[in-house]
Amino acid sequence: MHPLIDFRNITVQRGERLVLDGLTLGIDEGEHVAILGPNGSGKSTLIKLIARELYPRQKDEPWRAQILGRDRWNLFELRNQLGLVSNDWMQMCTRDYSGYEIVLSGFFGSVGIWPNHSVTLAMEQKAREVMELLEIGHLAERNTIELSSGEARRVLIGRALVHDPRALILDEPTNSLDLHAEHGLREILRKLARGGISLLMVTHHLPDIIPEIERVVTIRAGRVHYDGPKREGLTAEGLSELFAVPVEVVQRGGYYHVL
Repeated sequence: MHPLIDFRNITVQRGERLVLDGLTLGIDEGEHVAILGPNGSGKSTLIKLIARELYPRQKDEPWRAQILGRDRWNLFELRNQLGLVSNDWMQMCTRDYSGYEIVLSGFFGSVGIWPNHSVTLAMEQKAREVMELLEIGHLAERNTIELSSGEARRVLIGRALVHDPRALILDEPTNSLDLHAEHGLREILRKLARGGISLLMVTHHLPDIIPEIERVVTIRAGRVHYDGPKREGLTAEGLSELFAVPVEVVQRGGYYHVL
């Protein structure tokens, strides 16, 4: 089995700035990992690198950027293997389509169903099954522009899951959600984690890190600052250093909170 992600000595430059500076990170299939860091640390760039929306800078010294053992991917094929849920996709998918149409459109890499799409009965059944799994079957006929942020986020997760991807990549998953929606989404993510799909979550909000995520990677200035067990990484000392502000950390019911 190849690693899900195998990045060695990766550098990404945007303008004059090194956003990722010699970053090395490996994640195995089946692992659940949270990636934390302050704004501007390189978290979102890392997600774009995994999704092949950005590419590493070529350089003389050895480097590697493999996903599932491969250096090169057809983007449509890669997106069948890695389900991406980001705020950019949230904006693109909040359109004049029903929740069911958005989920179903994941088969085609589009937003909504177009006249040239050949929708099979198996696709329709899979879309319905995923919506039931995510407890959003009742949103099938609702227009996505009428949904709450929490409901729309679950629809977007459904769109990412229709291919049974190897991993679900979540970029700030609870952004703009209220407390009730945050709780509901975390319960859904716990269900998915127990179901076997890998979760790779980028966040700066500690309560997003569900109990099933045991490994934490912190990034600062484009480099890995810490990589290891959650209980050792989510400490007051470590997070105070990472975010350059004094914090206290408490744990309740398997969740971590900053005071």
